[in-house]
Amino acid sequence: MPARFRRAAILAATLSLVATATASCSGGTADSIDYAVDGALVTYNTNTVVGAASGGPQAFSRVLTGFNYHGPDGQVVGDRDFGSIAVVGRNPQVLDYQINDAAVYSDGKPITCDDMVLAWAAQSGRFPAFDAANRAGYADIASIDCAPGQKKARVTFAQDRAFVDFGQLFAATSLMPAHVLADELGLGDGGIVTAVRDGDIPTTDRIAAAWNETWTLGPDVDLAKFPSSGPYRLESVTDDGAVVLVANDKWWGAKPVTDRITVWPRGADIQDRVNEGFYDVVDVAAGSSGTLTLSDDWERTDSASAGIEQIIFGAQGPLLDPAARRALALCTPRDVIARNAEVPIANSRLNPAAEDSITAAESGGGAEQFVVADAVAARTALGNRPLTVRMGYQSPNARLAAIVGTIAKSCAPAGIVVQDAAGDAVGPQTLRDGQIDALVASTGGSVGSGSTGSSAMDAYDLHSGNGNNLSGYSNEQIDGIIGALAVTADPKESARLLGDGSQVLWDGMPTLPLYRQQRMLLVSTKMDAVSSNPTRWGAGWNMDRWVRTT
Repeated sequence: MPARFRRAAILAATLSLVATATASCSGGTADSIDYAVDGALVTYNTNTVVGAASGGPQAFSRVLTGFNYHGPDGQVVGDRDFGSIAVVGRNPQVLDYQINDAAVYSDGKPITCDDMVLAWAAQSGRFPAFDAANRAGYADIASIDCAPGQKKARVTFAQDRAFVDFGQLFAATSLMPAHVLADELGLGDGGIVTAVRDGDIPTTDRIAAAWNETWTLGPDVDLAKFPSSGPYRLESVTDDGAVVLVANDKWWGAKPVTDRITVWPRGADIQDRVNEGFYDVVDVAAGSSGTLTLSDDWERTDSASAGIEQIIFGAQGPLLDPAARRALALCTPRDVIARNAEVPIANSRLNPAAEDSITAAESGGGAEQFVVADAVAARTALGNRPLTVRMGYQSPNARLAAIVGTIAKSCAPAGIVVQDAAGDAVGPQTLRDGQIDALVASTGGSVGSGSTGSSAMDAYDLHSGNGNNLSGYSNEQIDGIIGALAVTADPKESARLLGDGSQVLWDGMPTLPLYRQQRMLLVSTKMDAVSSNPTRWGAGWNMDRWVRTT
């Protein structure tokens, strides 16, 4: 077993023991926990563009389980309760997946390979009606051999497309209940597998429309459409957008330590709620809630995420022209912005989740001219034309508000007017709809980390046709580099590829990286077994082990 997997397994066992010991030695344990996350909780399906960028991954990693999950360092850890994966072929890469015989949804329906076929169809890019955030890895799968209703599947990748980070596929929150869509569309048992296998476009378009919309969250959700495959299930959605999770009595693994967890979207009243002791765990971007004053009842941990805070330029409007993007980048004081965040400038676009030596390969190729603001160069790049930019972000967010204000002040002498276009519903869809011209957000347009924990996956944000390629960037050379990085395990080759892509991306300027988003985890001193996580799944990766003493 690789060292990182052993470390995660030992930690998970330790956290479980800590929770059990605390419960037995204290005066008692609470039956509910309140957990605040970065983004809104708008959909159960965190594989859509909007869902991946939301607070959903933080909320549902122990509601919708899979063959793997992401541990405290962002590493991939096998979830043996769900099933197992065996490598049976190398070129082409062939994997055998076995779902636990006891695995059932909270509605009693079995978890089957049909769910895997639906995940592949949605995220492979073969059926474009699916509004999937990312096709990385899934696009490299040539076929899935699945007998409808069965617990096993053979996944065969295309020749020479052995996806290095295959553990990211069919993992926690990736698999949605196929039987819900089959019932809703009247397709019958096996209908989804048959439609995908036959390439039945009219039927797969109907499936895609249902996959995109069925799992929208709101106070009046039909819970029958939201079955769980994990220790917790969805009980309700509150009027103010929180989701209430309760222990799933159909879960076949170790029972969750705490019966009920309410997950709250972060709001403007976070300081008041912290003061009141309303929350037990707060997992948000550092600085997003301003300067919080904490009593001795809280422990704070700051850590680097795997996501890059960046400006994502729109695929339409005034920033469609690369010259306008470069002009805005030239007057953006990235040095000041990073210094205010107390972190180094980030230059990485194709290796965002990693902090290692090969990241330096992206620091050249033109990055140096976009460090210190240069209003004269920005004005020249525009040909002395005026430019007005609506720069949005999801509010409230004190740090991003300060960033937009800093850019507006710095760019004014260049004739560039930067308007603060923040809003509580601003996000990827706002940019796609042309309601703003640029979005300040982390990887994939997320309020939180946004990262999968894999640079090979995150780099697809700039691949032609990828759902969360919000800037609409398309470059054949970059597509080739991203595709090569996904199947390359050699650090030297990766460094060469990153270096080749650097100049191209600084010229095209689809995004402007600012700094690595920092995370702030606040934990009540009454809590045990809570730890941070640099990926978009956040601290919720092991919420079924959390315990609060009374």
